[in-house]
Amino acid sequence: MASTFHEFANGADLAEALADKVAKQLSAAISKKGAASIAVSGGSTPKRFFEALSGKDLDWTKVSVTLVDERFVPADSPRSNHLLVATHLLKDKAAATTFIPLYHEAATIDTAAEIATGKTASICNPFDVAILGMGGDGHTASFFPRGNHLAKALNLSTPRGVMTMAAEGAGEERLTFTFSSLSDAPLLVLHIEGQEKKDVLAKAEAGSDEKNMPIRAVLTRAVSPLEIYWAP
Repeated sequence: MASTFHEFANGADLAEALADKVAKQLSAAISKKGAASIAVSGGSTPKRFFEALSGKDLDWTKVSVTLVDERFVPADSPRSNHLLVATHLLKDKAAATTFIPLYHEAATIDTAAEIATGKTASICNPFDVAILGMGGDGHTASFFPRGNHLAKALNLSTPRGVMTMAAEGAGEERLTFTFSSLSDAPLLVLHIEGQEKKDVLAKAEAGSDEKNMPIRAVLTRAVSPLEIYWAP
């Protein structure tokens, strides 16, 4: 599926433009079906976008927010994506949204994944918006190079839902939506900043190896057109 590259002068301009785009998409979904859903990513890159989106005027009471992926750590952990979203997005006007976490206290991460799959089943069929990030190693969501369940996660025939992932570069074990859960979001966005990330993206586009550069799956096999938002 073709992608569209949107370039901005700086991260602040990108954040505002992306927040406007997402707010319009969510509002359109609410008008059409009475509810909207969005899956967002963690990391340092989306903070300004979250701040901009949190102040947008729309009926947040009809919006469900969840995470593309999460570390298997409690919500109060400084490494939790839940904490990042709570701090920067779930406030201001967006405080009225319904947030559905991926981490759930459970005896095993597999049980936590089953719980998360059940609790998100009604909003990921498909998501109205999915915002992806990308690491310098070419991972997106928790699709890490050589991850223990990478092939299953990237297979579009794998059912929608949350699964586990462990990889050498991932730190903690991860909870992640399958590619099939994300790839058909009507608004599918890759948000990256910095020349290094742009170079990694170019390498992925030129290559052919999803095992070592998982972002390539999104670039070449996503059901929806990919909107790439980049700033230096």
